[in-house]
Amino acid sequence: MAVKIRLRRMGAKRAPFYRIVVADSRYPRDGRFIEEIGYYNPMTEPADVKVDADKVKQWIANGAQPTDTVKSLLKKNGIVD
Repeated sequence: MAVKIRLRRMGAKRAPFYRIVVADSRYPRDGRFIEEIGYYNPMTEPADVKVDADKVKQWIANGAQPTDTVKSLLKKNGIVD
């Protein structure tokens, strides 16, 4: 089972809001997930990101791979090197 840390799109048309979730890579983008670990709102200035750093580090230690977008968000917040 390949576990990913990725974005799950929420919100209305032209008003995106994302939840950062841990999910099996075989599931659809907005489908089933294992755990929600934060959110990302790109519509605010500056973009609003809230992440549970302890859960992220725990999942990465267990083998979860963040997607490129999530990895850049985590780097900007100083959670991942």
